[in-house]
Amino acid sequence: CKILRCNSEYVAATLNLRGSSRNAAYCNALRSYSHCTRKTARTCRGDLAYHSAVHGIEDLMIQNNCSKEGPTAPPRARPPAPNHRGFESLDICDYEKSFLYKHGRPPSYQHCAAFGDPHIRTFHDDFHTCRVEGSWPLLDNDYLFVQATSSPVLRGSNATVTSKLTIIFKNMKECIDQKVYQAEIDNLPAAFEDGSVNGGERPGGRSLAIRERSPGRHVEIRADYIGTTIAIRQAGRQLSFSIRAAEEVARAFTEEQDLQLCVGGCPRSQRISRSDCCRGRAAAEAARALCKEMLPVEDVYFQSCVFDVVTSGDANFTMAARGALEDAKVFLPDAEKLHIFP
Repeated sequence: CKILRCNSEYVAATLNLRGSSRNAAYCNALRSYSHCTRKTARTCRGDLAYHSAVHGIEDLMIQNNCSKEGPTAPPRARPPAPNHRGFESLDICDYEKSFLYKHGRPPSYQHCAAFGDPHIRTFHDDFHTCRVEGSWPLLDNDYLFVQATSSPVLRGSNATVTSKLTIIFKNMKECIDQKVYQAEIDNLPAAFEDGSVNGGERPGGRSLAIRERSPGRHVEIRADYIGTTIAIRQAGRQLSFSIRAAEEVARAFTEEQDLQLCVGGCPRSQRISRSDCCRGRAAAEAARALCKEMLPVEDVYFQSCVFDVVTSGDANFTMAARGALEDAKVFLPDAEKLHIFP
């Protein structure tokens, strides 16, 4: 994929444009840029920098009233400007910087979480409590695959908890080798499956990094090359997953990748009513008192906590809802959406 060559030719062509003919020359450069990206389309199909460039060109052509047909600018040598920071010198494996450079604004982000029974908070702020026994994809897009495996809380119970998480960071040419992370109950490693703690030997390998926030209880994975941060926690006998993902990354999937709990929530046939667990049970009041200590706002995190404590009989589940709320405070782009009320 030679998208970097297209980027640098465009930067060189527009670097010193001045005077009355600037707009015409700028449109010529954009058409050349577009032509260059079309020539790389086949080899760059799965490349994030390529897709960002294509969308950026479309936006710039609209903003500058450029027609798609017309003359193009021949590539020219970049004049010596040691203090100029062009795209080529920008770290392609820093998503935020790349996005800001191309679009003139920071990227938008989305948040998803799966915790407790499991309860799913989708990228669109829908909230479901799910049965989903077995393995289900939380995410399945061009850059990430995340699968949660659930088991019954108690034998014969409808309620399930996440007992295993598998996360695949897909190969990205300039930045990282493919990396796989797996967590199971009582086994939250601070390394990928191959023993590494970053994205490998490539120039951008450090743009993917894993660190232990609390031994055996909380691991964080930062994937700066795709503007994504993931938190994995264990509370009691369950695992939880939280993610802040760049909107462009979260949406990078095809119609065939339609089953993603973070995108569509759990299927209707797999949804459980949280109120069903707690009618007429003396245990419900004790659970409410426990959850109130950790979660003073009676939102869906609080309701999920009560459901989990009653269903499992395990007070440690208060920590699952609390951890999910703490992650949401850090990951949610819009603080006003933190609390969801039924």
